[in-house]
Amino acid sequence: VTLGPKGRNVVLEKAFGSPLITNDGVTIAKEIELEDHFENMGAKLVSEVASKTNDIAGDGTTTATVLTQAIVREGLKNVTAGANPIGIRRGIELATKTAVEELKAIAQPVTDKAAIAQVAAVSSRSEKVGEYISEAMERVGNDGVITIEKSR
Repeated sequence: VTLGPKGRNVVLEKAFGSPLITNDGVTIAKEIELEDHFENMGAKLVSEVASKTNDIAGDGTTTATVLTQAIVREGLKNVTAGANPIGIRRGIELATKTAVEELKAIAQPVTDKAAIAQVAAVSSRSEKVGEYISEAMERVGNDGVITIEKSR
């Protein structure tokens, strides 16, 4: 439900305090606790995937969780049908390598201020924030760091 430009917010019940409204995959994944021990291990695995995706890319956490669920579902289905788990792992690794190579081949560098603003606007879901980020990027350069905090 939180995936893509038409993604919606979800409401998370908190043990203490007000409910939290968010569409962030990491925040949602961290809040999931399941009673069944094995199901909870799976939920924690997905939470870790979302967290690592956030650390590396800063976005795409919902996509990462959807892909994880699909890979696990199809992997279990194939192992149950008698496929070799090591063969499945090798296939996943080969598919990953191929996908990364293709993405690198079609990637277009984002270099001008307008393109940076467009990418930032999509990620932040705000044209204004996109403009602010492109202005900040212009000042700090490609290797600079921008820290965004809520105002008080």
